[in-house]
Amino acid sequence: MKFEIRHTDGNARTGEISTEHGTFHTPAFMPVGTQGTVKTVPQQVLHDIGAEIILSNTYHLFLRPGTEILHHAGGLHKFMGWNGPILTDSGGYQIFSLSDLRKIEENGVEFRSHLDGSLHTFTPESVVDIQRYIGSDIMMVLDECTPYPCENEYAERSNELTMRWADRCQKRFKNTQPLYEHAQALFAIVQGSVFENIRKHSASVLSDMDFEGYAIGGLAVGEPKEMMYDMISVCTDVLPKQKPRYLMGVGTPENLLEAIERGVDMFDCVLPTRNGRNAMLFTKHGTMTITNAKYKEDFSPVDSSCECSTCKNYSRAYLRHLFQVKEILGLHLASVHNLYFYQWLMRTAREKIRSNHFQTWKKEILNSLHQSENTYSQIQEV
Repeated sequence: MKFEIRHTDGNARTGEISTEHGTFHTPAFMPVGTQGTVKTVPQQVLHDIGAEIILSNTYHLFLRPGTEILHHAGGLHKFMGWNGPILTDSGGYQIFSLSDLRKIEENGVEFRSHLDGSLHTFTPESVVDIQRYIGSDIMMVLDECTPYPCENEYAERSNELTMRWADRCQKRFKNTQPLYEHAQALFAIVQGSVFENIRKHSASVLSDMDFEGYAIGGLAVGEPKEMMYDMISVCTDVLPKQKPRYLMGVGTPENLLEAIERGVDMFDCVLPTRNGRNAMLFTKHGTMTITNAKYKEDFSPVDSSCECSTCKNYSRAYLRHLFQVKEILGLHLASVHNLYFYQWLMRTAREKIRSNHFQTWKKEILNSLHQSENTYSQIQEV
């Protein structure tokens, strides 16, 4: 993997990350394909709307279809028919979500499957091995995601465990080889809840370990957004400038733009697809709930300035009808529109950084986005 910064505007930067499955441009938003699919959206459509990298999940793929099938298929790229880069989360957040079904110890995490209650153990070493079977271009270390709120002492103890796990993951990574004909990279994860001293320590120690990239984890779990922004700044101030930074599981368009201004390069979140499946659409003038009665005879597109296939071919009234009669096509069209909007947001952010107008544009677009019918909900996926 190779990361090149092409331009900076304050702390915001644009660049390229090259993998053996292709190059993606940063800032980048990764559609979430948790189980080897972005819900309701075919892989060719993802390519058509401009997605250059997608995210999948180690925990879910481990349970289904399992490493044996993935190995026989030749890895996730071939299994799902996606030729671009793939990043896999380690499953740490999913295990965090299963608080009643897991036990965290020094060796790793013992947990029961949310599917059938079967007992499994993830160790730093096994998580690397599973991601070797998956064949993702970018792998994540095993970490513990702390809840909010939590005590300083617990956050510190948890972070120390996460850093020890990161060291074990890195050793396993260096002592194993990819199973398929492409290289893989390993990213560390900075934790520390909302405590500045713990975040700084985590970022500093992990930076010294020289991973190929760094994620900022454990945010968007209930803390106030201004506190989240402060923690992002704390991390990006310490993390190496020449390595990519990935903010995990975040978030709303506002979250993304604020994080870009603080030097973040990569994002993922289920928000565009999950909200789309629940009839909430993102536009350049805020969000709209397409099932509202006022759209019953509105034959205009969702967003007249949008170039997505949904807006080019279908009206608000038709989308409302699809949701009213519970047709699956409605879920698809809404998801396509929202994902296109997120890709447009990233593409335009890159353009504004290159022209040194990012801060001005960010203020303008946020003023426009706040004309919403709804308040955004920060939604994470188990």
